Amino acid sequence: MRGVLVLILVGALWAGWEAWHWPDVSVLARRNPGSTAFIDRYRAEQRGAGQPVRLAWTWAGYDAIAPSLKRAVLVAEDIRFFSHRGFEPSEWRDAVERAIERQEIPRGASTITQQLAKNLWLTPSRNPVRKLKEAMLTWQLERHLSKRRILELYLNVAEFGPGIYGAEAASRAYFRKRAADLDEEQAAQLAASLPMPHSWHPGTTGRGYRRYVETIRRRMDKAQSLARLVR
Repeated sequence: MRGVLVLILVGALWAGWEAWHWPDVSVLARRNPGSTAFIDRYRAEQRGAGQPVRLAWTWAGYDAIAPSLKRAVLVAEDIRFFSHRGFEPSEWRDAVERAIERQEIPRGASTITQQLAKNLWLTPSRNPVRKLKEAMLTWQLERHLSKRRILELYLNVAEFGPGIYGAEAASRAYFRKRAADLDEEQAAQLAASLPMPHSWHPGTTGRGYRRYVETIRRRMDKAQSLARLVR
């Protein structure tokens, strides 16, 4: 009996701590994040390794990001983004197809909203507690933010290369141009880097990466209806 009471007390303390530190998701409807959990983690890793923190991150509003990149990211990561409410069971099937294209072990499928929750507040861990937090934060993001705002946030916090976060920084780093000026080939190259940004990014000559860029281009050609949705 005493053991059960201890477990209840520990559980209550943990729940209280989580509630106290839980992020105010609704703030993101009107304010850009000052950092993210993944950016903080990158900084800590660099400092821990005794390396200078070389971080590229420049915010770009929704209209300052080329529609071609929005389409490329959607067909690569979450083509049904505008029709689901944060969770998409059919993404599991698509994850297997993407894994075959990339010649790798299937990754856990996540919608863009789920990936945004993870990037902003969580860790890469796949433990059940982290996944539960991700689900709760995903539900809150979809409740408080528009789809356009969620996509804008994701395009600004996603990692496109070692220490390169967001579409604007990636566009300038790889193509020496603004995110607003990306063409379809460049957009596909950036979108193809999202699964493995430390090894897949523009300039990479690996056959797997190049094949995936070509796959994204074909998907973009087929998904012309997204052009209206991303405006």
